Amino acid sequence: MNRLLPLLCCIALAAQAADVPHLFFSKSFPGSSPAYEAINVDRTGAGDYREQENDDQPVRFQLSESEGAAMFGLAAKLGYFDHPLESPLKVAFMGAKTFRFVDGVRKAEVKFNFSEDTAAQALADWFERIAQSEQLFTNLEISAKYDHLGVMKAVLLLEAAYDEKRLVATAQYLPLLDRIAKNETYMHQARLHAAAIADQFRCGAPPCAANPPK
Repeated sequence: MNRLLPLLCCIALAAQAADVPHLFFSKSFPGSSPAYEAINVDRTGAGDYREQENDDQPVRFQLSESEGAAMFGLAAKLGYFDHPLESPLKVAFMGAKTFRFVDGVRKAEVKFNFSEDTAAQALADWFERIAQSEQLFTNLEISAKYDHLGVMKAVLLLEAAYDEKRLVATAQYLPLLDRIAKNETYMHQARLHAAAIADQFRCGAPPCAANPPK
């Protein structure tokens, strides 16, 4: 019986996770980089990001409570995707987008290229920021492992995105930034910038870093 307990716990946790309402977003844009993006976010803020439909190892992240609430609030304004969002205007192709809401047996989905609905635009922007955040995280992680000279550039890209308010789930970067800041194999300037950005992420505002790196 004792051997069955871990398995039963895993099954129970999986069933519990399946019952949590979640939002799904995908964008297919052949010729762009990446050509495909898909994001899942549940009501707890837990999510994953992938660039292949069949990717079984997505990048996982955790949104803050306020971030998750903002996204689900926008979905609620959109009736959880119970009506069309496509604009009648003739506009250039901006990628085939999908919003989906799943809550147990309740499912709703809407597809569009461009929407004039401000709530739809805002929700799409949330997903776009998640995608950008995970791409920058992966870029920094790969640079830290395989390209020490490229870490400075990766850190500066992260810093620029933060200044432009394009980053979400910033807590995910802290362990990696801390390792860079403390590892003397990286350039001194890269370490200073990594420490300063980590400081900003911890306090939630740029003034936290009183003395920017020089």
